[in-house]
Amino acid sequence: MPASQPENSSTAPQSGTAAAIRPNASGVVITGLGVVSPLGNSPSELIERLRAGESGIRPFTQVPTSAFSVSNGAEAVSFTGHINDYGPLEKALQRTIRKGSKVMCREIEMGVAAAQLALHHAGFSPEVFDRDRTGVVYGCDYIMSCPEEYSAGIAACTTDGEFDFTKWGELGLPKVNPLWLLKYLPNMPASHIAIYNDLRGPNNSITLREASGGAAIAEAVSTIMRGHADALVVGATGSRIHTLRTLHASMQEKLAADCADPATMSRPFNTDRDGGVLGEGAGALICESREHAEARGATIFGEVIGYGTSATGPAAGDRPLQVAIANAILAAMRSAKTAGHGETPVGHIHAHGLGDVDLDRDEAEAINEIFGDVASQPPVTTAKGHIGNLGAGGGMVEIISSVQCLGGDLFPIRNLDQLASECSINAAQGNSVSAGDSFISVNVTPQGQSSAVWIRKA
Repeated sequence: MPASQPENSSTAPQSGTAAAIRPNASGVVITGLGVVSPLGNSPSELIERLRAGESGIRPFTQVPTSAFSVSNGAEAVSFTGHINDYGPLEKALQRTIRKGSKVMCREIEMGVAAAQLALHHAGFSPEVFDRDRTGVVYGCDYIMSCPEEYSAGIAACTTDGEFDFTKWGELGLPKVNPLWLLKYLPNMPASHIAIYNDLRGPNNSITLREASGGAAIAEAVSTIMRGHADALVVGATGSRIHTLRTLHASMQEKLAADCADPATMSRPFNTDRDGGVLGEGAGALICESREHAEARGATIFGEVIGYGTSATGPAAGDRPLQVAIANAILAAMRSAKTAGHGETPVGHIHAHGLGDVDLDRDEAEAINEIFGDVASQPPVTTAKGHIGNLGAGGGMVEIISSVQCLGGDLFPIRNLDQLASECSINAAQGNSVSAGDSFISVNVTPQGQSSAVWIRKA
């Protein structure tokens, strides 16, 4: 487990069979991809629309636009929660998921759907996967209940516009669905995925905001390399578009102001950037030991060669987020070197690229600190100009987009018309920038928790 693994990670007890240790793997590879995003629900559609410069930012439909400081965000509009959004499934599994949807909020539904799509993409079947050695590591935001869960109970305790709390136990609580909490627990994506597919191996839930996806990959690689599993469903899901979550973000974060054209709101590293854009989505990978993947003849889309995590606070100095980003990238590079991959050229960097004035500057400084000036840096891109900040799901969706680019062209940073002078990076502009054969993806939270992963073409 990474030395800086967050304290709020939780590992479910392993069965005796699943915990059996086999010799360490020689490497961890990616054999399946699944995604739910503002630019579509397949990896191919996502990368096609990113390369075409499309934006997933549009007027809100899920929250009341008159109640917040912004009226636009990046909703995953093609995800409806219908069983068809989960990909090809056997009839029995379709019935099980439909029944389970009663205790899955939208974030959990997106996470489960991305996982099912990844399992299908990888060719999952019990004939080639040992269920006792196949598990789940999933990242998630903390999930907030919807106010309407309590509306009937509150109404029952309200007289002439005044809420009487003394009536709650007798009149209000009985009107709340007794299973309401199951819809909002952040460990439920990993739980549902394991239960639906009878995956009995290690099961871990990580709640680390935007850094969740990278931290989940780090934990998955560590788990497989130490011999505790042959394969893991590794993903993350999140949403910033929710009545209370959007309200909190409006009050606590620097959000980009509404524009006449919402597609121009997210402007990472641009001279006139003014904040992040709220979004939602989920992504999942199937990670296997190289031996397991090759033995079953799987298509390999990439190999994880390094990972790192970090957490910083005010004691780190005036720019703790810069330190956190640099620490995570350096840790990923050190782990790759330890594994014998230190000479691998970095083809591109997938930056956090939030569009926040201070954070973009700090991230650019971290990149300069590690890779040198613009002339010596690999190209830098970010998907947030297209899809905004998807919370815990963003890092994984961004990683999937970069995996799709390996060996081909990189998509440019959207809305980057004039690179800010304080953001001295080798920004990808135009459609003819090579993505190279490897990339480092980095994400960071406002609280200074960061994760980075280094993935190369198989």
